[in-house]
Amino acid sequence: MQFIKFILDLGPTVMMPIIIMLLGLLFRQGFPKAFRSGLTIGIGFAGIFLVIGMLTSNLSPATQAMVTNWGLHLDVMDVGWPIAAAISFGTPIVPAVFALGLFINVIMLAMNWTKTMDIDLWNYWHFIYAGALVMYLTNNAIMGIIASGITIIIILKLADWTQPYLVKVFDMPGISLPHTESVSWAPVGIFLNSLIDKIPGINKIDINPVKIQERFGVFGEPMLIGLVLGAFIGSLAGYDIKGIVQLSVNMAAVLFLMPRMVRILMEGLLPLSESGREYLNKRFPGKEVFIGLDAAVVIGHPSVMAVCLLMIPITLLLAAVLPGNRILPFTDLAGLPFCLLWAVAPTKGNVFRGLIISTILMVAILYIATDLAPVTTLMAKGVNFPFPEGTAAISSLDGGAHLIPYILYKIVELFH
Repeated sequence: MQFIKFILDLGPTVMMPIIIMLLGLLFRQGFPKAFRSGLTIGIGFAGIFLVIGMLTSNLSPATQAMVTNWGLHLDVMDVGWPIAAAISFGTPIVPAVFALGLFINVIMLAMNWTKTMDIDLWNYWHFIYAGALVMYLTNNAIMGIIASGITIIIILKLADWTQPYLVKVFDMPGISLPHTESVSWAPVGIFLNSLIDKIPGINKIDINPVKIQERFGVFGEPMLIGLVLGAFIGSLAGYDIKGIVQLSVNMAAVLFLMPRMVRILMEGLLPLSESGREYLNKRFPGKEVFIGLDAAVVIGHPSVMAVCLLMIPITLLLAAVLPGNRILPFTDLAGLPFCLLWAVAPTKGNVFRGLIISTILMVAILYIATDLAPVTTLMAKGVNFPFPEGTAAISSLDGGAHLIPYILYKIVELFH
């Protein structure tokens, strides 16, 4: 546990370069090339997380202002994904799930049951979270570990299934996204998109930033879209002119910088992908392997960001009007691109369809987050999570987005 904690405390920006370098050496890259690939990927991730930090630090005050201005009062506080991660890493099943996850992935690769090699060890907390939910429900660590194992298998299969979208929509060959709160919703998003295909009139509407840019040139660029959406969010937050302009420019910066940070990451990843393909073709002719990464590498796509910025006020409105909803969206509003990625990807970047599907998914996420509030509150007390003053119950939108763990939790609850 101490060793795992040390590795995790390094963070993705340090951990990923080490993993990439070791994989490069395994694939006979040579130390200089493997070292450069690893360091470049670390720099790419550092850049991505800096931009995400900019997004969060600017949107959090705006969302807090909207909550205050709109007079929203709900009894479950959205404390964000860190609570789910803290709960996960605070449970005793952590070492067992790490060992199990690596074992399952290696066996599935060897048996051709998956093409995804999940090197995103930091986000193993998603699998641990599934186990933690079941463990707290049953008071049985073995049941929790089994739930984690089932989650790992399902997520790896979903990562394989959705990989073609990463090529078509995001132009990222050789990569898959075994990211639980994202890819869990892929079947739902793909199904809803196929339903929209059958609705006359609606199926012809296509609002796509790429096509807008082709038509309007500089006025359709992602940074201009960020500028406009930043002004819209600032206006809803009740900001003055200065605040609106600052938020607008920062959102323009996010949409401008994110694709460039991803490009840096890909510069380091492509040599590894090529070396891995050559290595595997020599020893296992015809075998294809995808590198499993954090969904952070694609959330900067203009369509994803446009939909998720528009979903901030829509999410607050849904929280206010949905009967039975108890969670007050707050911290995780800045993380909506992770939760709603697969509302946009199946549409090939169509913002109109993405908004429709995102709204439907968000209704489900709010209800799941509300349903998980009692067990989340119990688990948070178990790891001594510091509760916000005056808050009796907590949950998170991110926790509500963990669809596969939630389904397993409800199945066990049914028979427990």
